[in-house]
Amino acid sequence: MPNTSFASEPALAAYVATGLRSRDARSSLAQVITRLFEHWNLAGVDQAALLGLSSQSRSAIAGYRRGEPLADSADLLARAGHLLGIHKALRIIFPHDRDLAYRWVTTPNRRFDGNTPLAVMLKYGFEGILAVRRYLDFERGR
Repeated sequence: MPNTSFASEPALAAYVATGLRSRDARSSLAQVITRLFEHWNLAGVDQAALLGLSSQSRSAIAGYRRGEPLADSADLLARAGHLLGIHKALRIIFPHDRDLAYRWVTTPNRRFDGNTPLAVMLKYGFEGILAVRRYLDFERGR
């Protein structure tokens, strides 16, 4: 996988500034989130589950990768935002080890009783995503 940044600060600022209700912003967000999933090396079924989609939604994920906009759904947009928050926290915690930042989600963690953060997010859905994000935000602030 090329070692390129998948979300530049200007790109993030653009869709935050324009609001996630615009089609262009949701299209950019879709591409950012699918690249994040690629960096995390997630299976398609796990990608769909993290976004709150059915396991049958592989075509939606493929469309997002091509730039189709995320649906204008508060749940979907909130999930994407929290997943990006997890990514941001990991980049802050591991500033000199991008590989570790990407691998962390699929690495067993004592804080989660030896489960991977991904397993927690998949098992508990939106609440699991929030739990992982809160943990990272706490660690980041220490």
